[in-house]
Amino acid sequence: MPYLPPFIAPMRYTDPAAALAQVRAIYDQQISHLRSAMQRYVAGDTLPGHVRACYPFVRIHTETVARAILEAPEIDQLSYGFVAGPGRFETTLTRPDLYSDYYLEQFRLLLQNHDVALEVGTSTQPIPIHFSFAENDHIEGTMSAERRMLMRDVFDLPDLGAMDDGIANGTHETRPGEPQPLALFTGARVDYSLQRLRHYTGTSPEWFQNFVLFTNYQFYIDEFVRLGHAAMADPDSDYIAFVEPGNVVTRRVGLSAEALDALGSVPPRLPQMPAYHLLREGRSGITMINIGVGPANAKNITDHVAVLRPHAWIMLGHCAGLRTSQQLGDYVLAHGYVREDHVLDEELPLWVPIPALAEIQVALEKAVADVTHAVGTDLKRIMRTGTVASTDNRNWELLPNNQPQRRFSQSRAVALDMESATIAANGFRFRVPYGTLLCVSDKPLHGEIKLPGMANQFYRDRVDQHLRIGMRAIELLRAQGITQLHSRKLRSFSEVAFQ
Repeated sequence: MPYLPPFIAPMRYTDPAAALAQVRAIYDQQISHLRSAMQRYVAGDTLPGHVRACYPFVRIHTETVARAILEAPEIDQLSYGFVAGPGRFETTLTRPDLYSDYYLEQFRLLLQNHDVALEVGTSTQPIPIHFSFAENDHIEGTMSAERRMLMRDVFDLPDLGAMDDGIANGTHETRPGEPQPLALFTGARVDYSLQRLRHYTGTSPEWFQNFVLFTNYQFYIDEFVRLGHAAMADPDSDYIAFVEPGNVVTRRVGLSAEALDALGSVPPRLPQMPAYHLLREGRSGITMINIGVGPANAKNITDHVAVLRPHAWIMLGHCAGLRTSQQLGDYVLAHGYVREDHVLDEELPLWVPIPALAEIQVALEKAVADVTHAVGTDLKRIMRTGTVASTDNRNWELLPNNQPQRRFSQSRAVALDMESATIAANGFRFRVPYGTLLCVSDKPLHGEIKLPGMANQFYRDRVDQHLRIGMRAIELLRAQGITQLHSRKLRSFSEVAFQ
């Protein structure tokens, strides 16, 4: 017999705040049940059955393709917030404390668009015990190896079959009688990625901001840390806190510490892909992550950041310039991608084009002009817009018979790196607006390779400027609002309603 918490019957809501409150009540009840049972299990108690708790769900049922937007025509401009047609649509939800603003906005749009009630209840999808632990809970470490092994007999463990990316990939097929998906990610899939983000970045998901910068060099992180601490010393800064790996929090001068700040500590070593967060009200600040080198890392981190539903992510890194007219230190604004990274071929076929997004492109170009003060022909001289090729072979130039060189030339590529196409393709796949601004650090086809002295000087001269351009682009995107940022280019024929 399953050992379950008391049943909470499904209820219907026409007020988004009331619907969110019910989601929170169900989630808190289910998580409390798991945590209490786990504490008893660790203490050696025999539990009265297989312990089970389940995610809350939200469901909408529509009978028409029409949308009730006459009284709120501004929402007709959004690319999300509505279901594709008549039917029953549903998703499981998790962490309403973390996603409260996001859920509230999705609920509001569904109610406005369809003028039907939302149904909130308890699903039949179990919450794995691993996803019930609080941020600083480590009670499982006190158990013997035998006791830990027996956990699978007592608790539900993660079921990978319930958290694949079929919805995002467009391969999910709803079986007869099943509801259609309402969101790209189920509650279990979200929880899985939240755990991974803690592991890889060394920071809690709570600190992540809605604008994300990726880089493949520690030099950029060092400069971001310097700028972050400078902002904290400025009482007039719009940023309110700076968070580093280990959840080490520095508040802006004049602001009091908060309860979570005391839990942070400097880690003995940096995590694999350390993240740094420059916090702003409404999570409108900047998160920067050093993803390291290679497309596997780029896919890995974006697979997990995507569940946070950021408003944009941008790649800032170095590249090989492929044209004789380019100089070291020139910028490349990607407007197309050659994908030879091979890490997304199964999820996103190569015949899928990865379009440039106008809002990101305009913001990046204007940011380059704002920071460098270059205009007109001077701007064109230091920044080239063109195709970027990404490869998984770091030594591509050593392959015989110039095979990759010929392909890159035929594609009209102007630059090559190992991460940008992957980040852009996963942005397309997960409906996260994306962009790429690279800086030419060598020209291997033309005999200009990185030498220690030359590279060090290049890094000193360009990293600060490049990073400031990325941050300026985010300021511009933030100022214009997010209404047009989530492009219709990223939405499929039969799209889920959640942003």
